[in-house]
Amino acid sequence: MILSRLALKNFRAHRNTTLNFSETLNYIVGGNGQGKTSILEAAYYLCTTKSFNSKDIEAVIFDENEFEINGNFKDLTEDDTKIYFSVPENRKYYFQNNKLISRASQIIGKFPVVILTPADHSITQGAPSERRKFIDSVMSQSSNTYLSLLLDYNKTLKQRSVVLNRLKEKYSKQTEAELDAWSEKLVESGVEIILHRKSFLEKYSEYIKTSYNKIVDTKEEPTIEHFYLDGSDALDIKTNFTKLLVDKKEEEIRRTLNLVGPHKDDFIFYINKINLRTYGSQGQHKTFQAALRFAEFFYLKDTTGKTPIFLLDDVFGELDAYRAGKISKYLKEVGQAFITLTDFANFSFLSKEENDLIIKLENGNITYA
Repeated sequence: MILSRLALKNFRAHRNTTLNFSETLNYIVGGNGQGKTSILEAAYYLCTTKSFNSKDIEAVIFDENEFEINGNFKDLTEDDTKIYFSVPENRKYYFQNNKLISRASQIIGKFPVVILTPADHSITQGAPSERRKFIDSVMSQSSNTYLSLLLDYNKTLKQRSVVLNRLKEKYSKQTEAELDAWSEKLVESGVEIILHRKSFLEKYSEYIKTSYNKIVDTKEEPTIEHFYLDGSDALDIKTNFTKLLVDKKEEEIRRTLNLVGPHKDDFIFYINKINLRTYGSQGQHKTFQAALRFAEFFYLKDTTGKTPIFLLDDVFGELDAYRAGKISKYLKEVGQAFITLTDFANFSFLSKEENDLIIKLENGNITYA
């Protein structure tokens, strides 16, 4: 899959910008505030219907009432896509080939995308929610079934929270029976999510090992452990899930929180069986973060049959020359990629081949090399 063109109107630093891209590597070069990251953000919007770093309204140029992103994707077929956001309505519209798309789930996975940024440190060093978010994003792009399960589960969590709150305010047998019904639904979809995650990690772990060893020539072995409700199979997990809900029922009502389920799962990363988050060096963290994203790229390519676009935002500035050189070389195995840099000349390890493109941004002007 190729993103061949982007047109931006009133989006961040881009009042009226049109860009054409190479089908291989696109180096987007410019100083701070020139709109490099905004180009990646716009591409991400078209692939996922949302930004990777802010609210919609924050992307509108000051004193304007709307922004618009247009893009053209080429694969077996060609798709014109558009996102229009209205400030007065505080509403976003997504169009595919001039047809309004009503649900984001119709787009997620259609144009697979992978993004690597310095913010990825939160995946290996942050809270469990960051790791769940990462795993869920990969799985949702590769499986409509999982995305539907996840959306249904999150709706159940919200409904159950409302009932917990009502029970805390005023107890009634009817409300308690309603809670039990939502609990049963929570268990049903929750068990399915856990089983999907287990199956996913068995396959994905091999992609991580391959990617990690492409980036560093070491004998280090990266692994992921999934911490979830105890149980060796669906029946065990369901039994333990149900029991925990009974045990935590009073506490959940008191705190009006859903305390049990896959929304509390964690994923622990290891290097040679040593906990990365606790004992890993900065180099190991950065390598693992890059390996997670390259693994995501090749996993999505294999499972969806589509080549994702790869976005790398200000990544090389944080890497030592050795790892940066290895990642640069690894990118040659990727299809289309977009890489932001402050100055191409400062990165001698990067090579520009004939079909690669350097896009320079300066004071609203665009030049190609």
